[in-house]
Amino acid sequence: MKCPFCDSNDTKVVDSRSAQKNNAIRRRRECLDCGHRFTTYEYVVEYPLTIIKNDGRREEYDRRKLFNSLKIACNKRPVPVDKLESVVIDIEKEIEELSGGEIASNVIGELVIKYLKELDEVAYIRFASVYKKFKDLDEFKDQIERMSNLNGSKN
Repeated sequence: MKCPFCDSNDTKVVDSRSAQKNNAIRRRRECLDCGHRFTTYEYVVEYPLTIIKNDGRREEYDRRKLFNSLKIACNKRPVPVDKLESVVIDIEKEIEELSGGEIASNVIGELVIKYLKELDEVAYIRFASVYKKFKDLDEFKDQIERMSNLNGSKN
């Protein structure tokens, strides 16, 4: 494993443990050249998943893209990183159930919308405004009003 601080390939594992509902292994590593410690995660890839983009292109699924989009939506929100990891795992489980090795990117987008709506309303609106390509402020307001009406009916 390459050290993110000095790019050395000479590292050792200091500690390993299960992480993210036993779907990953968290490894604490130390660089033998510069002495810095860093964390890596190891995941099982059961089968390659291909994402079909809106323009028809196909690309390999990358969990980091999913995690980063959640992280951006939740930026400066009171959502812990481990909760984001948990959401990624839950979305991946749904993707596995829905796909036969290929899945449309808009299906993943709708899953993200679903989980963000439950997780944090502001993060949901942030993601939805980009994902649904709101054209103007009125569309933005309509979405917020729909959420307010739903929340009002829950109380």
